[in-house]
Amino acid sequence: MSTALSLLDLAQIAPGQSARDSFDNSVALARAAERSGYQRVWYAEHHNMASIASSATSVLIGHVAAHTDTIRLGSGGIMLPNHSPLVIAEQFGTLETLFPGRIDLGLGRAPGSDQKTMLALRRNASSADSFPQDVLELQGYLSGHSRISGVQAVPRAEGIVPLYILGSSLFGAQLAAQLGLPYAFASHFAPDALHQAVAVYRDTFRPSEQLAEPYVMAALNVFAAEDRADALEQKKIAWRNRARMFIKRGAADVDYSDAEIDAFLGSPNGRQLASMTQYTAAGTPAEVVAYLDDFAADLAADELILAHSALQIDDRVRSVELTGAAMAAADREPAVG
Repeated sequence: MSTALSLLDLAQIAPGQSARDSFDNSVALARAAERSGYQRVWYAEHHNMASIASSATSVLIGHVAAHTDTIRLGSGGIMLPNHSPLVIAEQFGTLETLFPGRIDLGLGRAPGSDQKTMLALRRNASSADSFPQDVLELQGYLSGHSRISGVQAVPRAEGIVPLYILGSSLFGAQLAAQLGLPYAFASHFAPDALHQAVAVYRDTFRPSEQLAEPYVMAALNVFAAEDRADALEQKKIAWRNRARMFIKRGAADVDYSDAEIDAFLGSPNGRQLASMTQYTAAGTPAEVVAYLDDFAADLAADELILAHSALQIDDRVRSVELTGAAMAAADREPAVG
């Protein structure tokens, strides 16, 4: 594919389903991505969220890796201030040893949770301040050049575990550029600083051992279906569910009707929530590919990370397959002129 496609699996626990169902769904999605030409699948670390099952991110990566053959798998991302760099180096050294050449390590500095959960994780408000130093410490463990005298990560894989910096602001862009690492922007839910962050990353990039030139990845939401109306309905249902989960964080015992959710989404607060998913492709495979092509060209993105967000797993799997096939077919079309 001219622009590489990857998958962000949010490991959704749909209404009426269990965490075990979510893990089975993650395997199904990864297998679909593998046979559809995607480069990698990433899982995000979230805590205390009843609708997301990827809190033990490295464990989920290992489970899916054991049920797939070739696709790369990794974190998008591990929230490093929640952990000691040594522990993460041990986890990902283990994964790379078990599944050589298939493991990525994307890193973020957000808590992936609310304030109370942050305290339960034994994290304090200043944890994020040491993120750059923690990345360097982790990098040292993974490369066998520990910055802590007398301390090594065991096991340390023979292969390389590539690092990626994730972000939704200029901070991550500047750090990725300074360290010479690939940069992935979370534009699927935080679109505002996308273009500015990518520009800062490219303008200030310094080559490193891992990467000679800037490598830009950007995330967006996708709903692809054979029928455009079906894709739009999937999007409506998914965004209603998202809004319902958002509202219920402050009113867990209240059930809201679809009409009430639609009214909220039309309010100023609801419009603000809806604006977070500004970058969303929904429609037929051809329409989705046209959107992806325009989005990638606008950023000169090297790779797109797609969050196929339909509520039902069959719809998500089909969206993955349709998008991959349509992108591959578009790449095979001869140039005009």
